[in-house]
Amino acid sequence: MTTRDLSHDAFLGGRLHLYQPRTGYRAGVDPVLLAASVDARPGQTVLELGCGVGAAILCLGARVPGLRLTGLEVQAEYAALAQRNAEENDIDLEVVTGDLAAMPAEIAQRRFDHVIANPPYFDRSAGKAAHDPGRETALGEVTPLAAWLQAASRRTAPGGYVHIIHRIERLPDLLTHAAAHLGSLQILPLTPRNGRAATRVLMCGRKGGRGAFRLHAPWVLHAGDSHDGDRENYTEHTARILRHGAALPIGA
Repeated sequence: MTTRDLSHDAFLGGRLHLYQPRTGYRAGVDPVLLAASVDARPGQTVLELGCGVGAAILCLGARVPGLRLTGLEVQAEYAALAQRNAEENDIDLEVVTGDLAAMPAEIAQRRFDHVIANPPYFDRSAGKAAHDPGRETALGEVTPLAAWLQAASRRTAPGGYVHIIHRIERLPDLLTHAAAHLGSLQILPLTPRNGRAATRVLMCGRKGGRGAFRLHAPWVLHAGDSHDGDRENYTEHTARILRHGAALPIGA
């Protein structure tokens, strides 16, 4: 991709700047919320499956210094952007180009304290593909969700955590496949406004966990009953996450 094909976008209130394609898949709020949900500590290891241009894992790295970060991305151009973004933001990130369905050896031989993922949202057996190849790879499910959960579990160290963000419609599948590999499952629904149905869900599970399943009260993203003008109206707590890099640990 040439410079003309890219935008340079601010995240976390300008603490992080990312190059990403002007057309195709573009990172938004979801990877920031995913990163905020990870209760990581300096010195721990983190793997992101399908890291794209690095939005989620670099948001996490910006919030928690001293992490050892690794990203896996199947699209070489997006992997190159993730590496560039890490270098330009002075965050240490190892990016591996490869497919989680055929895990590269340099990742397959390791285990991580946290594995995070924002899997493709749409089951293409029930929908149309996007025109842009990069966007379609990011959004259209080719590798089944079950394979994402299995790969995440296999790469997680005993006692470690898997963190996923997905569409609420996929929650039954998400829970079914997660329960086959993880314990201590927790679900945090994300709703646009008070009284509205949830549209996204954050899930956290622990490798070898034995805690009871927990369904938390929904996290409300926007203030008020409706959008009241051409401006952002995130709730105070959501704004702190998106603009100041605050944490959103599930269960908080």
